[in-house]
Amino acid sequence: MITVYHLTRSRSERIVWLLEELAIDYRIEVFRREANNAAPAEMKAIHAIGKAPIIRDGDVVLAESGAIVEYIVRRHGAGRLAPGPEEAGFARYAYWLHFAEGSLMSLLLIALVLSRVPEAKASAVTARIDARVKAMLEFVDGELGAGPWIAGAEFTAADVMMAFPFTTMRRFLDYDIAPYANVRAWLARIAARPAYERAMARAGPDAA
Repeated sequence: MITVYHLTRSRSERIVWLLEELAIDYRIEVFRREANNAAPAEMKAIHAIGKAPIIRDGDVVLAESGAIVEYIVRRHGAGRLAPGPEEAGFARYAYWLHFAEGSLMSLLLIALVLSRVPEAKASAVTARIDARVKAMLEFVDGELGAGPWIAGAEFTAADVMMAFPFTTMRRFLDYDIAPYANVRAWLARIAARPAYERAMARAGPDAA
């Protein structure tokens, strides 16, 4: 059975959601953020980096949400939630699977850091980053117009990866998604998924 070491209000909610979508048995160990919002030191006893998510699957201990999603889909997915390399939609799926952290979250984290530096609020650097965030959101919104899911007609693990920047991440960096109708419709489709509802009840930002 897979063990998910889950940190509250973190990317590890992706892993719980993925396991719910795949109906894979798992257990969850919940860790609470410390007063400074950091992961507790106890997580370093599980993996040297000490950050969520982490899973244990037999003798395998794995960190990094993208790596974990890919591992679970390939090792346990039985062909579900990911097109095969020979399928026409594979390139688009692979792109969005990695875009979530490689392009989108990296930019949002820069914006988050700048938002916490009072001296940076009116700086040219902040203005440039804000413009890049806007352009990135417009890009995602445009791509979702072909939907209904991020990689095309079928829900995939790429949707699992891409949702976090638009949901829980906004608890840390408040940005407006009202102008992006395709993003909002996509998030509504996600919220209506039973597996997502179950995952958020167990591991979402408002879970007890």
